[in-house]
Amino acid sequence: MPAPAASPARARLPLAVYVLGLSVFALGTSEFMLSGILQPLARDLGVSIPQAGLLVSAFAIGMVVGAPVLAAATLRLPRRTTLIALLAIFGLGQAAGALAPSYSVLFASRVISALACAGFWAVGAAVAVSLVPVNARARAMAVMVGGLSIANIAGVPAGALLGQHAGWRSAFWAVAGLSVVGLVGVVALVPRTKVPTGDDRPQLRRELTIYKDKQVWLALIATAMNGAAVFALFSYLSPLLTDTAGLAESWVPTVLALFGVGALIGTFIGGRIADAHLFGTLFGGIAASTAVLTLLALTAHSPVAAVALSLMLGVTAFTTAPALNARMFNVANAAPTLAGATTTAAFNIGNTLGPWLGGLAISAGWGYPSVAWTGAALAAVAVLTTALAFRLHRASAHSRVVASSAAPAADSPADTASALHSPESADRH
Repeated sequence: MPAPAASPARARLPLAVYVLGLSVFALGTSEFMLSGILQPLARDLGVSIPQAGLLVSAFAIGMVVGAPVLAAATLRLPRRTTLIALLAIFGLGQAAGALAPSYSVLFASRVISALACAGFWAVGAAVAVSLVPVNARARAMAVMVGGLSIANIAGVPAGALLGQHAGWRSAFWAVAGLSVVGLVGVVALVPRTKVPTGDDRPQLRRELTIYKDKQVWLALIATAMNGAAVFALFSYLSPLLTDTAGLAESWVPTVLALFGVGALIGTFIGGRIADAHLFGTLFGGIAASTAVLTLLALTAHSPVAAVALSLMLGVTAFTTAPALNARMFNVANAAPTLAGATTTAAFNIGNTLGPWLGGLAISAGWGYPSVAWTGAALAAVAVLTTALAFRLHRASAHSRVVASSAAPAADSPADTASALHSPESADRH
């Protein structure tokens, strides 16, 4: 008699999954660390703070382009080989950034690193899921997403400390070193996986049909606006804290770490409640971010308020993250490959738009508190977009129920029950 399968609680995740999480930690640190080294970088390269902030947008642009393009381009390539190549390119991009003699070279290195980062995310998620049984997939993805959360808590503040005490270039060298560690781990521990060849073989043409759905575009806009709201502020948080709130630069790593702690708390809260109350989580989280950003704009000259509200923004912004991801997969469930890539692209459209708009506000002479006002306005747009999506969702669900009642042969009782008791429907009862 075969041995019983291990229970989900006792099943151990392969070490390869943790290696992927470590790699994501390096990727996330590189993506977000500029917020802590913006001032010394700008001084060294002889550019303004808004120009330096565009380096955040440069990385986000690479992610926007890279996520869907590389997800499509690597559908039929060996995944392990793809991961190795992308992580190597990412590490070289960090080394190029550390050696960059000018702003333009650093900008280019950020775009190249971001392209590799986006591809690694798309392929790494598929590999992580393929290495575990179905009942452990969420845990595997939690390890990867956890790498990003820890990057905000530990990697970004550590990068800020290095930037302040050993020069901003040292932060890039540190991430390059982490990339080497991740690369060795991938080579040693990630097994060769076969690309699906049967009926489950990915078909790009079929997956592209999701973009005909209004709800996919509404989900994309809400995700992008939420990300833009956060990064309009986060990209300029360091000068806001020092020049407006009057804190010493030595406080910046601590506040960034607090934001990361808030992000981890928010991710935990959102993950616990989003399945049962998806739209409620979206409305509550985005509306709370709007309120926090508005309060920060009004009280930015108070050090206590600036620190406390930075923590709160991490909580409110990341409470919505699981719901935003789930919403995209719900409306694009026929195309899981592009659904994940589209979510990544949407977040980074926001990461591009937010710093750009924040930089425009600063350049207009409105001061650093203006980036909080900009973020509040963007978050308000996300609330309105979510309200429209909810209205369309309710109308669609009602139509399905009426149709099934009028013509029972067209839809089975199971279909009707699914419409009435889906996770998104829970918000209506």
